[in-house]
Amino acid sequence: MYHGTMRRAVIVHCWGGNPNYAWYPWVKKELEKEAYTVTVPSMPDTDMPKEVLWVPKLKEIIGTPDEDLVLIGHSIGCATIMRYLESLGEDQKVGKVIFVAGFTDDLGFEEIKNFFQSPINKEKIKKSVKLGIVAIQSDNDPYVPFSKFKETLEAAFDAKVVVKHGAGHMSGPVDNEGSCLELPEVIAEAL
Repeated sequence: MYHGTMRRAVIVHCWGGNPNYAWYPWVKKELEKEAYTVTVPSMPDTDMPKEVLWVPKLKEIIGTPDEDLVLIGHSIGCATIMRYLESLGEDQKVGKVIFVAGFTDDLGFEEIKNFFQSPINKEKIKKSVKLGIVAIQSDNDPYVPFSKFKETLEAAFDAKVVVKHGAGHMSGPVDNEGSCLELPEVIAEAL
């Protein structure tokens, strides 16, 4: 009989992604083996992501945040998590956050400017995460320049950085690359 609190993970997919895309099903299955309850929601209008729709959807999926919750974001999913964390009350915290191919500005893409109308509140985000932030990044991501990522995520969030060599955007067909179907680094960091 399991008497502890339930460990939960929520994976927020990328722009154009869905719950069965890339590494999400594999990570879900692996975390479930470790007694996590894992949710990979279908985000609204995935091909035209909007902060005003994605953040409320994430809030609804999470319900009450607690320190047994791990949030895992991919690409624009990371920005969604950042905006969600900014909205938490002073006394609310999540356990851990894992950003995969994350970024803190629009990278020059008109379609996602709506997520970055105001600067990311890095201090508030850091305060909202009990066990720290991990950033998993590839050294040849075609969308997120590696040098830029180091100064934004690592510096801004005191993030633990995990570098994958030659893994692109850790995505699949929507980003014109072969599908990244497993991401053991996510499991290692979640546990």
